[in-house]
Amino acid sequence: MAKNTSSRKSERLPLSRERILWAALRLADEGGLEALSMRKLAQALEVKAMSLYNHVANRDDLIDGIVDSVVSEIEVPKPGADWKIAMRRRAISAHEVLLLHPWATMPLVSRVNVGPAMLRYVDSTLGCLKEAGFSFEMADHAWNAIDSHVYGFTLQELNFPIEASAYGDIAAAYLPQIPAEQYPYMNQLTHQVIQGDYDGLHDFEFGLDLILNGLERLLK
Repeated sequence: MAKNTSSRKSERLPLSRERILWAALRLADEGGLEALSMRKLAQALEVKAMSLYNHVANRDDLIDGIVDSVVSEIEVPKPGADWKIAMRRRAISAHEVLLLHPWATMPLVSRVNVGPAMLRYVDSTLGCLKEAGFSFEMADHAWNAIDSHVYGFTLQELNFPIEASAYGDIAAAYLPQIPAEQYPYMNQLTHQVIQGDYDGLHDFEFGLDLILNGLERLLK
């Protein structure tokens, strides 16, 4: 029995910052940031909690690290590329990645994120816009406008209380609260959803294209 235990210990991967962040990312993906604690992380890694502090400073450092890991999954635009195509692909990639990691959008918008992946991501974005002819000031405004759409749409999609398949039934249930004489346009729109003429689903790329087309006119 002692021999088997020793063998298992020898086969265990050595603790490292990369291994800790990988395990932390899995915990956050499974249960959100509220599920991420040093104690739970140590249990998942089968180590003593204190040993984690040899590689991460604290829980904040841990969150910063896994946020940067998420950012590293987003497609990065290249300076010199067609800026509009690159920004569109970047935004769609960011939206898809954040849906895969539902906890990540809030720390992205509420923390100072200066990890290597984030710095590369922002620098390449600025570079792509600057090389396309935007001033630094307008490039900064442009990528922030795009990201505001990405983050806002993603948060709404993740937290909206109605499943898409139930829109028609929910619209019918709420119709009595939207009388035509008081709310004529909302009433007509609700009837379109009930009748199936319109699915009521908002399109991420619709808003994205409005922003990109506006930036294109500004550049010209």
